[in-house]
Parts: sequence; C-alpha cells; structure tokens
Amino acid sequence: MADKRAHVITGGFPLGSPAGHDQDYARLRLLTLLAEQDVPATVGNDFTDIARFLPISRLLITYVAGPYPDAAQCEAMRGWLESGGHWVALHGTSGGRAQRVEGHRMRRTIKTEHHALLGGFFLTHPPLCGFTVDVNPHALTEGVGTSFRVEDEPYFVELQNPATAQVLLTANYGFGSDAFPILYPADTSPMADGKTRVLGYNTPVGAGSVTYYALGHCHGPTEFRGPWESSAFTKLLRNAISY
Repeated sequence: MADKRAHVITGGFPLGSPAGHDQDYARLRLLTLLAEQDVPATVGNDFTDIARFLPISRLLITYVAGPYPDAAQCEAMRGWLESGGHWVALHGTSGGRAQRVEGHRMRRTIKTEHHALLGGFFLTHPPLCGFTVDVNPHALTEGVGTSFRVEDEPYFVELQNPATAQVLLTANYGFGSDAFPILYPADTSPMADGKTRVLGYNTPVGAGSVTYYALGHCHGPTEFRGPWESSAFTKLLRNAISY
C-alpha cells in the first residue's frame, strides 16, 4: 500500500451523467484539497477499476450519484481497509441502485453489500434547506466547533453498524419525510431519541476505517455550492485527508 497517495472517484449514473450534481466542481475541490497536503491522486468515474488502484493508494475518496461497488469490488475494498486503508465517502455514496415505485417520482434505494461495508444506507432526502449540524469531539472534527449551520440536502441515512460507528455529526431537522411509508415501511434513520439523525461517522475496519459525511450537495447550472462554501465542511474534508 502506498504511503501517501489517494484515489478519487467522482461520477454519476448513467456513465458520464452528472446525475443532478456538479461532478466536475466536486472533483476539482477534492483534488485541490489533496494538493494542499501534497497528496498525489488518481481519478475514476466509478468503481470499475478499483482493485487496480487500491494497492497503490492509502486513501480512497468517493463522491458519486449512482455508481456503487459490486460484491467482488466490495471484497477488494474490505481487504484494503483491513490492511490499513482509509475510505472517505461523501454525500450520494450512501445511495446506489435505485428502484422505481409505481405512481411516484421518488425511487427506493436497494440495499447491497456496498452499504454493509460503507456502514450507511441512504433512504431519502426532502428538498434543500438550511439546518444546524451538531459536532461530536474526535480527531476528524478537530477545529470545527460544537455546531455549524449549512444549506444542503437533509439526508435520512440508516446506520448499518451502530455498535462500532463513532458518530461525528448529527442533526435534528424538525421534520420528517413523505417517503414513509410510500418507499419504506418505516423511517429507520433516527437515533434512539426518534428525531436526531446521523450525518457523519467513522467506523473501524481492521487496521483501517470508513469515514462518511452525508453533506456535500452541489449542482449547476444555478451553481449551488452550499456546504462546499462552508468553512466547517472544508475543515472536515481537510481533517479526513490528513487522518
């Protein structure tokens, strides 16, 4: 495994599609943050060649809207993580294969091996809005403060490994979603209090770990940048790169 190299995956589905996100902007920002810390990087649009790049990488960063690793690719990623790799997964990485629901515009996410490895499963999100993110102390959140305001898509993410996940970011939106019970029988994203949702966590995997942040939406042509213009989100990304 390389001492200091990253592999960055940004892309949508179908191949070449932005899938509602400004993939070029996210890619540029991530590569710029890596360059700040003198971390060389390779890039990809999906997980097709992941097994070729992992052995020469210490860090994997994913910002995707649709692409997800299949069972064989997940096994390669798990082995790499257990050997000390660090996966920083952002925003739509907790999604993946979506299924149409008859009579509705919304789509249901299908749970796969990818979600078990990632540790999070995207359910839905209401429209863009402003909300407060609460921050738990950790090396990954150092210098961010105890909370910050952000404008983003309010993600509802079901935690897959609650016993081992170190919760970094949470939010209480103050509202639910009409996706329940249309897409899913119940809302399984809240924590024990029934209203607080996890927006960031770190989960150990062998000698490595997975860090996931639900924040990160951006799109064009209206050039919404939301969290990417937040100093707190930028600090979280810098911390994750150096972690």
